[in-house]
Amino acid sequence: MFKNEKKKVLAIIPARGGSKGIKLKNIKKINGMPLIAYTAKVVSKSKFIDRAVVSTDNKKIRDISIEFGLDCPFMRPKKLSGPRVPDMPVLIHALKKIEKIDNTKYDIVLMLQPTSPLRSKSILERAVKLLEEKKYEAVWSISKIDKKFHEKKQLKLNEDGFLSYSSMDGKKIIARQMLDERYIRNGLVYAFTRKSILKGNNLPKRTGFIKCKGYFPNIDSIKDLKEAELFFKKKIIN
Repeated sequence: MFKNEKKKVLAIIPARGGSKGIKLKNIKKINGMPLIAYTAKVVSKSKFIDRAVVSTDNKKIRDISIEFGLDCPFMRPKKLSGPRVPDMPVLIHALKKIEKIDNTKYDIVLMLQPTSPLRSKSILERAVKLLEEKKYEAVWSISKIDKKFHEKKQLKLNEDGFLSYSSMDGKKIIARQMLDERYIRNGLVYAFTRKSILKGNNLPKRTGFIKCKGYFPNIDSIKDLKEAELFFKKKIIN
């Protein structure tokens, strides 16, 4: 097992209350347990994480987070809680607040989104190990996209209401073999150096990756929630 001896690791769990898709989605239950509790469970098993804090603007999310063993020593300000606020300002705010509270500096920051409940402690360890060994600025977990969803095969509706290719190269594609591999972030883990966080760039130049195979739900809609619930039920039955 990887054990981080030198660097101090901070896990930040962003969990704002507002959501257009599902109200208070971070505490919606799957298999009888709030989404954020799955993250709490993994964090509790990850001995190399020195501190784990929840960044939320919602008291109910705060209370449930604390109930499942997470710390929430500050509330996220309203200006950082809107639907169009990117991740970096939220992480910078949380990092600065907790460093002031703890009177210490954290070397590595993990962003763990509660909406990805199927992460394991091993992928967190891999991300930190990769970040250190390769001297990356960041590490993301990613999943391969089926080529039928490739951007060069996508279409869009123009302002005049007609159909066109989303990519200028789309009309040149006549076979799957002409398409390169593409990936999406699956939300299981984002690891950053402290320096890259404070620069405010969530995808710095030296960003490494962990390719993941399998089903990793990212809960953004009722449909996602139902699919994840079915997956967990099948897993228990089998």
